[in-house]
Amino acid sequence: MWFRRDLRINDHPALCKAAELGEVVPLFILDEKLIKSAGSKRLSYLANSLRALDDSLANKLNVAIGQPDQVLKKYQEHYQADSIHITEEFEPYGAKRDAKIIAAGIKLTKTGTPYAVAPGSVRKPTDGTPYRVYTPFYKGWSTFQIPKPYLKPANLKLAEPIDRNFPDWKAPAGSQVFKAGEIAAHARFEQFSAAALSQYDVARNLAGIDGTSKMSAHLKWGEVHPRTLLLQLNQTKAHEVYRKEIAWREFYADVLFHNPHTDWDYYAGQFSKMKYDEPGEKFKAWCEGKTGFPFVDAAMRQLLIEGWMHNRTRMVVASFLVKDLHIEWQHGAKHFMEHLIDFDMASNSHGWQWTAGCGTDASPYYRVFNPIEQGKKFDENGDYVRKYVPELAHLQGIEIHEPWLVIDGYSNGYPNQIVDHAKERIESLARLEEIKMRKPEMPKK
Repeated sequence: MWFRRDLRINDHPALCKAAELGEVVPLFILDEKLIKSAGSKRLSYLANSLRALDDSLANKLNVAIGQPDQVLKKYQEHYQADSIHITEEFEPYGAKRDAKIIAAGIKLTKTGTPYAVAPGSVRKPTDGTPYRVYTPFYKGWSTFQIPKPYLKPANLKLAEPIDRNFPDWKAPAGSQVFKAGEIAAHARFEQFSAAALSQYDVARNLAGIDGTSKMSAHLKWGEVHPRTLLLQLNQTKAHEVYRKEIAWREFYADVLFHNPHTDWDYYAGQFSKMKYDEPGEKFKAWCEGKTGFPFVDAAMRQLLIEGWMHNRTRMVVASFLVKDLHIEWQHGAKHFMEHLIDFDMASNSHGWQWTAGCGTDASPYYRVFNPIEQGKKFDENGDYVRKYVPELAHLQGIEIHEPWLVIDGYSNGYPNQIVDHAKERIESLARLEEIKMRKPEMPKK
């Protein structure tokens, strides 16, 4: 059983399939290419998740280092294994890697996917083409019957391991990375269900409270399967909004599956012709949370500390980078890739493109988030800013979002604004006019 983005033993179709056939060799391969693209916080999370998986497998998990095809051949020969089981992957890198392995003569038995509905499954009933807009996709996605979660294999016989190369990756000093592992995932969802799920439709946008599920990292690493969460939801409005958030994740996976170039390229190609600024000191200030806009800076510092960011503020900081600083979305997406513990190629790239106005079902480019008003609306008491921006902790309530209007607002060294939002909004719209965009272009084939 080759584990990848499915680090659990419950509700695991591929593991169940392997267990039916006899003794199982559990294996995780440290892929050098993926390791290089991940920052220290995500790597530390993965290391902890592997330890948690190992605990649930009676300390029989193999952790090997090397090229996947070479490692798999080694294991087949050593254990005389007659089958290799995987959960099917759909993102460009994983799909190409698996295809290459199969082309090399190694058979992979694919059972299950990381999604409630596999990418490529939801199509227009009229002509069978994929959806490009979320709402009709969601309606089609909702018609699929979600199967009940698989039970944990009752008689899971595990072979003795030969490789125990568990990485000792540590998060940077001062980081506060979420607890990893399957047990932690279920505990978090139980906590969320008891305390916040019934108000999710309202609370999910309020950055200063614990109103979101924070399941994104658990879903990214497959410590819990989305169907396990979906089957605990009812038909109330709050539960329906949460269901739609899971569907957004699956929509973006579907879009990337059909348009693999959009991992780093534009979905709406005409935006590649827009005039952008090169990342420089302003980009550095954005990365460090020193833009002089409290709501933006709080979010960017949360990312640096936790390796996670509230969903509302992800949109605000993305809009600020693209439309206030006029920097291409890929620079921000790569910064997120380095720091997010929940980094998911499809959700990250298309979430950025949605806000930048160049993706599917995009927020129109001329919609520019006002970072001050967003803070006032979604952090009215200033709790979120106060938590992550200590230079402003002496300010109370809504005044924290405009320290320049307070006599002692800058007394603790908070930086001045690096741009004038009103002026940059006008500049952003002028650049839009330069490319004479009227209707989004169709995606590249």
